Amino acid sequence: MSPKAPFQRAADAPPLPTGTVKFIWYCVAGFRAWLVLMLILETGQAAGGILVPYAIKALMDGVADSSGSTVWESLKGPLLLLAGLNIAEIVFSRASGAVLVTIGPRMRKRTAKVLFAYLQHHAQRYFGSHFAGALAHRITETAISVNFTVWAMLCDFWPIFIAFTVSIALLLNVHQGLGLLVAGWVCVYVGFSYWLATRCQPYAQGYAATRSLVNGKIVDSVTNILNAKLFARLQFEQDYLDAFLDAEAQAARRSFWYMERVRWFQFIAAAALKIGTVYYALTLWHSGLIGVGDFTMSIGLALLIINDARNLSRRFLELFEYIGNVANGVETIVKPHEIVDVPGALPLKVSQGRIEFRHVRFGYEPNEPVFDDLNVVIEPGQRVGLVGFSGSGKSTFVSLMLRNYQPQSGRILIDGMDIQQVSQDSLHEQISLIPQDPSLFHRSLKENIGYGRLDADAAAIEASARMAHADDFIKVMPEGYDSLVGERGVKLSGGQRQRIAIARVMLKDAPILILDEATSSLDSVTEKTIQENLDRAMGRKTVIAVAHRLSTIAHLDRILVFDQGRIVEDGEHDQLLARQGFYYRLWTMQAGGFLPEQEPSGDSG
Repeated sequence: MSPKAPFQRAADAPPLPTGTVKFIWYCVAGFRAWLVLMLILETGQAAGGILVPYAIKALMDGVADSSGSTVWESLKGPLLLLAGLNIAEIVFSRASGAVLVTIGPRMRKRTAKVLFAYLQHHAQRYFGSHFAGALAHRITETAISVNFTVWAMLCDFWPIFIAFTVSIALLLNVHQGLGLLVAGWVCVYVGFSYWLATRCQPYAQGYAATRSLVNGKIVDSVTNILNAKLFARLQFEQDYLDAFLDAEAQAARRSFWYMERVRWFQFIAAAALKIGTVYYALTLWHSGLIGVGDFTMSIGLALLIINDARNLSRRFLELFEYIGNVANGVETIVKPHEIVDVPGALPLKVSQGRIEFRHVRFGYEPNEPVFDDLNVVIEPGQRVGLVGFSGSGKSTFVSLMLRNYQPQSGRILIDGMDIQQVSQDSLHEQISLIPQDPSLFHRSLKENIGYGRLDADAAAIEASARMAHADDFIKVMPEGYDSLVGERGVKLSGGQRQRIAIARVMLKDAPILILDEATSSLDSVTEKTIQENLDRAMGRKTVIAVAHRLSTIAHLDRILVFDQGRIVEDGEHDQLLARQGFYYRLWTMQAGGFLPEQEPSGDSG
């Protein structure tokens, strides 16, 4: 058997454990002294509450043993004890509450912070396999569940344990048989409650999963409400959702009916303890084995035990749910990082911008390579276009340069430095990318453009916006550069989003520039003007432009023609046309200035 591969995580990522209990223990680090204080306070609060019947017993005994003028002297001690226990219960419980309020939000913040910090270091493949909304929900749900798990243990189960322990000790002191009766009932009740909770857990999880599914369907339908109206499918959407709501109702009934059976057990068990304790205590009192005070205390303790125990199955079920949420969060997020910086990774310093792919082999699945022994050199300052049908390898070429994926073999060098040996942050600082479908933060236009260089002043931001022809539409917006763009920039048109992305990259001014259909959403007049500004901004940068509209890259220094993961042609536009080869066919088959998705089946070659 081969040795287990070490768990790989980024050096800057928090060292999160993969076990649920260890993860919770890690999240409460820094708060453990506070939690010990809470444990002490909860012990005092639970003991104070459960000892009240003992004070009442002392009162009853004082009344029975005193007469006339001595009665108040006899009752003074028990009354002070009763008052002290009630005051202690209030002080301890509220002090515990104050500690919870003090550390609760900080604990939740810490858990969310470390999970987000860990999540950031996952590679592109990970984010491509998970919904962003689901990951965000998982972080908040896990942070909440860590807190609730800790509070359940400290504020629910620990006080119940103290109450049971003190009660049994007091009853054993009164009469061994009475103490053993209650101890036996507690053991059976706790054990059976735990077993019932484990049996109920699948029903509760099924109901929670169905609720989550229904919520997702509602969100999906609301997100696509415009499509539903355009196709006159409002009633269809109602009927479609109704089937899922029926499934949710059925899951709810199954869960609720099982919980109802649990409550039957709880009420029957509680009645059995009350009747059994009263009957046995009466028998002992009638036999003279216990006094009136002992009898009163026994009944009081039994009632308090029942009150604490009545919702024990529900508490177990909630604890399982919290722990399950934490386990799910750990399983989803705390996975090995696919791409990490090597120990002692150097910062990439680009002085020229020479790019080399040397014997690169890569496939999204190792046995299905996109590139097999790819070799190409892009000289400093060259402006190179990448063309080819969809799936030919253009986007993969760019993704490997950005180190979104790791080649199975070979090296990618920038100015002679292997990008696998440099830090990812320094690599991304030296490369700018304008994607075909840019995504913006739900922040102001100023913040989105300024993301390219965080220390840029307002003048630099506005200058970049003017170069990207974004300044005109920004100024007519109600709040100008302070206008919010909406989630992913939905308040802007596609062309406006693209101009903001271009402005952001112009502000960044990195020595290597990648354009992925950077002007595809713009009208031809705006595109021509921005293209001229881009050409000026390029200067002597090394530029790689991915294009489907071949006219946008015809003026570049060099064109690489991709086909099925191979570079089949390499040269200037006019040279490639003169060869009348693969590029010539691409140029002649353009429809409306764009390439078709794939080569027409009638074409040979």
